[in-house]
Amino acid sequence: MNIARKTIGNLGEEAAVKYLKEKDYVILDRNFQNNSGRRLGEIDIVARGRKENELVFVEVKTREMAGYGDTLPEENITYPKLRRLEKIAQTYIRLKKLEDLPYRFDAISVWLNLEKNITRIKHIESL
Repeated sequence: MNIARKTIGNLGEEAAVKYLKEKDYVILDRNFQNNSGRRLGEIDIVARGRKENELVFVEVKTREMAGYGDTLPEENITYPKLRRLEKIAQTYIRLKKLEDLPYRFDAISVWLNLEKNITRIKHIESL
């Protein structure tokens, strides 16, 4: 992966974690990967809502405003990607013995303006 892309992605994930904490979510895990069997990818953030007491699996998509200001980061979350996330989430739930908790999948889109140090976040609940 391109170093610049990785850095942009890391900045976006940090912004998403900060946002979720401000919204009273507890961060349980970051970059969770299923390490048994075929690798399906990773879940960027696993959180737990304090109010609704449910697991929230969060996919973070980040773009630089300068290059991609008119595109929506969440456009890259396709149906096949959601299916893989579901399989990874099932592994997480089983490993952590959290079968009794309800869960959902959210997306957080992050736009970064690195020159002006501006971050814009859009939280999409229940994909």
